[in-house]
Amino acid sequence: MTNIHKNNVPILVFWDVMNLSLAFFVSLYFYRINDMYIDTFEIFGLITLIALWLIIGYSNKLYVDWNGNSFIKSRLNKYFKTYFILAGVIGIIYLLFSFPKDIRNLLVAILMGIPALGFITNSLIIRFYTPIRERRVRMSTTLIAGSGTHANTVASSLEANSYAKYAIQGFIDCNDSTNSQKRDRVVANLDNLKDYLKENYADEIIIALPYNELGKIKSIIEIADFHGTRIRFVPDYQGIFGESVKTYQFGDLQVVNIRQLPLDNWFPNFIKNVFDVLFAICALLFLAPVFAIIAVIIKLDSPGPVFYCPVRIGKGGKPFKVYKFRTMKNCDSAVGGTQSTVQNDPRITKIGKFLRKYSIDEMPQFINVLTGEMSVVGPRPHRTFLNQVMQETEDKYMVRHYYKPGITGWAQVNGWRGPLETDKQKRKRTQYDLWYLRNWSFLLDLKIIWLTIFGKKTHDTAF
Repeated sequence: MTNIHKNNVPILVFWDVMNLSLAFFVSLYFYRINDMYIDTFEIFGLITLIALWLIIGYSNKLYVDWNGNSFIKSRLNKYFKTYFILAGVIGIIYLLFSFPKDIRNLLVAILMGIPALGFITNSLIIRFYTPIRERRVRMSTTLIAGSGTHANTVASSLEANSYAKYAIQGFIDCNDSTNSQKRDRVVANLDNLKDYLKENYADEIIIALPYNELGKIKSIIEIADFHGTRIRFVPDYQGIFGESVKTYQFGDLQVVNIRQLPLDNWFPNFIKNVFDVLFAICALLFLAPVFAIIAVIIKLDSPGPVFYCPVRIGKGGKPFKVYKFRTMKNCDSAVGGTQSTVQNDPRITKIGKFLRKYSIDEMPQFINVLTGEMSVVGPRPHRTFLNQVMQETEDKYMVRHYYKPGITGWAQVNGWRGPLETDKQKRKRTQYDLWYLRNWSFLLDLKIIWLTIFGKKTHDTAF
């Protein structure tokens, strides 16, 4: 019942893109009454504007949770929140960079046009595109068959819908007691349901019972069919699999994604991948002279190669080689190494101590980002040996391998980097990594990058 409008998201995206384009061209028209020639720079500006809007919009969940529950308030709040963030970004660009006066005036006009046109277009969406399914619910009368948390959840979801607020007739108590709902809301039980429906019309019965109550489910269906009452069944997927559940249609099959995460959606995944490539290219170009200097110092400091390329476990549990600056005189085996670094490790070189302290030894991993084996932000990759240990001891540890590992991560900026010798270190590293996957957003990635450079906790446990 909670995701009935997900198919309308592309329409909202399309509508917003049209609104931004309209604001852009209307503003351009007023500044070029006699000349509407559009040059490449302006086309690039429009594409950038749309890209920024969509990135900020998805981060603010502008295109999710369209579930009837105060849709008008939710849509407008998130729309204008997205607008003000976009205005702030453009304002920073406006102040930092020098543009011709007509371009600056055009930017101001666009920023004024977006909310003005946005108010009109969103009013049209709300007025003319309120889902027909919601309008139907307003006229229906519904009975909920079930007792317990799941039945109450179904009722809450319906009542949260402004159209369905008064549509619930009551509960059909399927147990011997009515403790799970308020007694005044229970209108029938399984024994007198047939008589109740004879005296009281109901459009539908929503069955909110667990699978093991098959006998009761069949009994309700028989009674409903006798009276011509529609039946809907709401499976308690969350009760079985947990909260991160999403269903979708695959041909004629309803498929349950037991652990739905933000990056399972194509657009957030696309944004993350594009950001990874652009960030890695910029970082490698900017750091190339620094890398050359570090390489020379490493060779002068101790004999051996510049890079140390150990095997780590990546996405899907697949091994790959990571690129690191060598920081030790005698490195552990690149393939089957089991020796962890300890504090004041005698193997660490002089330059290595500095590189490890500020995570500079990890910088060559931007090469891994470009090759698609790593992301800028994500759970840090572990050695095969350590991965096996963590897999055996930490619950859901391997879920962190759903996506590519990162150069830096949420656990690292919160002080849980370095060795995994104690149970607490293992537990906390896993908890923070899984939290990141469940709560990913583009802004969270930017925050982690910032904390990697400037955060105190990031470097406290480095050695």
